[in-house]
Amino acid sequence: MQAHAPRIARFKEIVTIKQEEGMEALIQKWGNSLALRIPQSLATQIGIEPNSPVKLSLRGAELVIAPVSTPALKLDDLLAQVTADNLHGEVDTGQAVGGEA
Repeated sequence: MQAHAPRIARFKEIVTIKQEEGMEALIQKWGNSLALRIPQSLATQIGIEPNSPVKLSLRGAELVIAPVSTPALKLDDLLAQVTADNLHGEVDTGQAVGGEA
């Protein structure tokens, strides 16, 4: 089997980030910002997916990316927020159709 030559990509900004296990990634230019592609294996390990909020911080010279934990919603907490001011009346959706009549 013949080895493939490495592909070379050129970016305006390149920064290498090393993980303790030795994984590396490239920082790429995205508009006026920089972007980091997180390998799926790492994303799965920390429980993030597309559009997950994350917290960025510095620990010395290291960039730390951590998922933002969002508290689980509880029905009792949500209902406690209902007041006479934000409670709406019935909404007429028309005649019953099917078995709900």
